[in-house]
Amino acid sequence: MLLESVLAYAHFLAIFSVVVFLTSEAALCRVEWMNAAVVRRLARLDLIYLFAAIAVLLTGLARTYWGLKGMGWYWHQPLLHIKVTLFALIGLLSLKPTFSFLRWRRQLDADGTLPSADDIRSVRRLVMIEAHVLVLVPLAAALLARGVWTR
Repeated sequence: MLLESVLAYAHFLAIFSVVVFLTSEAALCRVEWMNAAVVRRLARLDLIYLFAAIAVLLTGLARTYWGLKGMGWYWHQPLLHIKVTLFALIGLLSLKPTFSFLRWRRQLDADGTLPSADDIRSVRRLVMIEAHVLVLVPLAAALLARGVWTR
């Protein structure tokens, strides 16, 4: 029971970290706030966001492997597959913002220019879509934890 609690704690901590860093990106990625410090901060936040997302994946896998219900139960549940699919979708959506933040930083370092307003709005839109898809993951988790649609 202690292992299950520690695994749950680690998973929740990783999830909260993803939420914090994705929210930070959404808050900073605005045309009216963009400056050199924000460009650098966005690239740094995005790297931490990547590590937090990896931690979510690893702790989630650990919960299915070492958790009380075991892999056999978890991996036969449609809601787990929905959660994993949503997580993968968020990962795919995050690729363009990641590459944009890195490009913006390289551009800033090379010639001191900031990204265009259209580029910032485009990237912010994707970050916001990520954030809105992310709120569906805990819904699937809550349903799964309570046995809804389980086999």
